[in-house]
Amino acid sequence: MKIKTLTNYDNLRVMKRYLTLLRNEPLVRRLSVIQLIAYFGAWFSNVAIYTLLIQMNTSASIIALVAALHFLPGVFQAPLSGVILDRIHPKRLMIILTLIEIVCTLSLISIDNIGMLGFLYLLVFIRMGASSFHFTVEMSLLPRILEGKSLQTANEIHSIIWSLSYTFGMALSGLVVYWVGTTVAFALDAGLFVLVLILVFTLRMNIELSMNQEHFVKMMREAFGYIRRNPIVLHLMILHAVVGFTAFDALIALAAKHFYAQIIAVSLGIGLINAARAVGLVIGPMVLGHWINNSRLGWLLVAEAVSITLWALSIEHFYFSVIASIGVGFVTTTLWSYTYTLLQHHTHSDFYGRVIAYNDMIFLGVGASVSLMIGYLAERGLSLGGITLILGSVFALAAFYYRWIQQTYTLKEMG
Repeated sequence: MKIKTLTNYDNLRVMKRYLTLLRNEPLVRRLSVIQLIAYFGAWFSNVAIYTLLIQMNTSASIIALVAALHFLPGVFQAPLSGVILDRIHPKRLMIILTLIEIVCTLSLISIDNIGMLGFLYLLVFIRMGASSFHFTVEMSLLPRILEGKSLQTANEIHSIIWSLSYTFGMALSGLVVYWVGTTVAFALDAGLFVLVLILVFTLRMNIELSMNQEHFVKMMREAFGYIRRNPIVLHLMILHAVVGFTAFDALIALAAKHFYAQIIAVSLGIGLINAARAVGLVIGPMVLGHWINNSRLGWLLVAEAVSITLWALSIEHFYFSVIASIGVGFVTTTLWSYTYTLLQHHTHSDFYGRVIAYNDMIFLGVGASVSLMIGYLAERGLSLGGITLILGSVFALAAFYYRWIQQTYTLKEMG
C-alpha cells in the first residue's frame, strides 16, 4: 500500500509539473495545441493508406517502401532545412508547410487503383516532408524558449502529445476507414490541417532569432565544423537515432495482413495494435519522467530490448500482440524525449536549427532503413517474429554504446 501511494503521488507531481509549464509559458501552450492537431492529422491518414495498399493486394516490399517514404523526406531536406530554420521566421514556415499538407492530403482521394502507385509515392513523400519539417521547426524553437528541467518537461509533453495523436489518430482512423472508407478519412484529415492553418495564423511569436543571412553552404560548413569539434553532439545524435528502430509501421501492416485478417478487419487490426502501443507511449513518461536521469538511461535501453523481445514472441497472436505492444510503447517515449533533451542540452544556441535538423536527418534515415529492411527480410522469408527480435537486439547493443559514451565524455545532468 505504501508503494502504491508513493507511486500515485509521484505521478500527480509529474502531471503538476506539466500543467505548471503550460500555464506559465503561453507560447509553449499554443504550440502544444498546434502539435496535437497536426500530429493527429499526420497519423490519421496512415491507416487509410496502408488499408488501400492491402486492398490493392500489394507486396510486402511496396508496403515497406511506403512506410520508408514517411521518413525519407526528412533525410533529404535536412541539410537545407537546418539552414532555413536559422534564417527564416518559423511562423512563415509553419504556414507554408501546413498548406502543402492540405493539398497533398486532399490529392490522396484520387488514388483508386494500383496503376496510381507512383502518384501515391509522390504524395506521401511531399506530405511527410512537410510534416517532418513542421516537427523540426517546433523542436528547434523549444531550446530557444526553455532550458534545463523545463526543456526536458516540454520534450516530455511533446512526446505525450505525439503519442496521444498517434493513439487516437490510428484508432479513430481504423474505425472511420472500416465504417465509411478511405475517401472520407482523407477528407476529414484535410479538414484537420485547415484548423492547424487557422491556429498558426493567429500565433503570436515574439521571439528573437539570429536570422543569419550568410550563404547556405557556409552555414552548413559551420554546422559540420561545430559537430566535428564537439563529438559528443554526434554521439548523442546517433544514440537518439537508435529509437528509430521502433519504426514498426510496415511490421504491423504485414502482421495485420498475414495473421490478424482472419480475426479482425485489416484496418481495425492496424489501428488497434498501433493504438495499444501508443497507450504505453502516453503512460510511459508519466511514470518514468521523474525517474530517468543520465545514470539510468542505459537500463531504459535494456528494458526496451526486453519489451521488444516479448513482442516478437507473441506477434503472430493478435490479443497477446496487443498486450505486448503496450509494453514496447511504455519505454519508447521516455527514450525518445530524454535522448532528444540530452542533445539539445549539449548544443550551442547558435546551432540549434542546424543540429536539430541534422539529428532528424539521421533519425529519419534510420526509420526509413528499418522500414525497407523489414520489407526486404519479409520478402526473403524471415518470419515477422525473427525480424522483431533483430530490432530488439539493437537496443541491447545501444546500452553498451551509451556506457562507452558515459566513460568517454562528461555528460551534463538536467537540472
